[in-house]
Amino acid sequence: MKRKIYERLLEWKERDKGSCALLLDGARRVGKSYIAEQFGRNEYKSCLMIDFAHLPQEVRTVFENDISDLDLFFNKLSAYYRKTLHRRETLIIFDEVQRYPQARQLIKYLVADGRFDYMETGSLISLRMNVEDIVIPSEEEHVEMFPMDFEEFLWAMGDEVTVPYLRDCFEGNRPLGQALHRRVMNDFRQYILVGGMPQAVKAYADTKSFEEADRIKKRILTLYREDITKFAKGYEAKVLAIFDEMPSQLARAEKKYKLSDIRKGARFREYENAFRWLTEAMTVNDCYNATEPGLGLAMSGEHTTRKCYMADTGLLVTHSFMDETFTENELYRDILLDRLHVNEGMLMENVVAQELRAGGHKLFFYSRTDKSRRENHMEIDFLIRRKRKICPVEVKSGAYRQHSSLDKFRTKFEGKIGQSYILYTKDVLIKDDVIHLPVYMAMFL
Repeated sequence: MKRKIYERLLEWKERDKGSCALLLDGARRVGKSYIAEQFGRNEYKSCLMIDFAHLPQEVRTVFENDISDLDLFFNKLSAYYRKTLHRRETLIIFDEVQRYPQARQLIKYLVADGRFDYMETGSLISLRMNVEDIVIPSEEEHVEMFPMDFEEFLWAMGDEVTVPYLRDCFEGNRPLGQALHRRVMNDFRQYILVGGMPQAVKAYADTKSFEEADRIKKRILTLYREDITKFAKGYEAKVLAIFDEMPSQLARAEKKYKLSDIRKGARFREYENAFRWLTEAMTVNDCYNATEPGLGLAMSGEHTTRKCYMADTGLLVTHSFMDETFTENELYRDILLDRLHVNEGMLMENVVAQELRAGGHKLFFYSRTDKSRRENHMEIDFLIRRKRKICPVEVKSGAYRQHSSLDKFRTKFEGKIGQSYILYTKDVLIKDDVIHLPVYMAMFL
């Protein structure tokens, strides 16, 4: 399936011309290995992929004993994999490189040798256990890969014309009209339910069956739980507790992660490593409270106060009813029939977080509690940097009647912030100097 990251790979190949390796980082089953191998086959004369998750002993021996003689090293790899290696026309892929960190350390010498191009793929790349015994090479460009965004989902459904028109409407602040808006919202609801994990999208594209997509997503969630048990040694119970609690945390009106729901008296410092593990695995999108919404959001980010969104909304839908059958998953019925109530905010905020991350944003929100002065009590769902300004973004249901927090935020920081946005389920509208956008336009912010 067509992925936007392919263009990023092309830029790397043409710009760096072998002077650095490209490290493709992402969650399990997000499509890293597939896109890397597809890129190698399409853009090079030959492509050699070494899978370190299933490394044959013969190849391990080559890495352990023959790296000092690169002529012999490459000849043995070529013979084992039966691949001809062409100078400057071959891509060598280290797949699941976190499983064999020593190979990552060799990148420095292989790049300096200059014969071939190198790409690495993996998950949990920066976890301490995967880097503590190696020197991380500076000859690496680190690129994150996310689940498919809404445009990529439409491409998989055979639609390559809708999004360019949506972009024109967004840039001109022009309504689509009810008929087109209704059609795009129907497509977006399907995207929310299926999500952006390539296997689930392909299953849905082939069968138009939510049940088939749900079956794939259950497999992926099971794989994530197995990874936690296997690789989060020493604090796996805490990681699982956070992961399992995510749907109920996001269903709350106030979506800040509340550790006391896991265990009474729990403190962030006890769970810090568990949160970090999920972040490194890229199975969650962390959103931090920016206590001072200036241009340096990260400098005022309060990491002990966070929202924890799932990296893929389709997985969140399945995770919410993991132990029940597809037919018992009420979210499928409610979202298709446009009658979400309690869960609408959970799914809409999560998919906006997903689209913003895919668009390159780090996630921040603004929250301030002041019971004595209500004018200082406010919460803004997202803060993004756009056109050199910090812009507040609120996610609302289609039937919302007011945006009091946004009004208070604009008054408090007047002159310091840029355009204000509301993402909701209706058509484009400008009212009170606030741009209202249909939620599927989050990808343009």
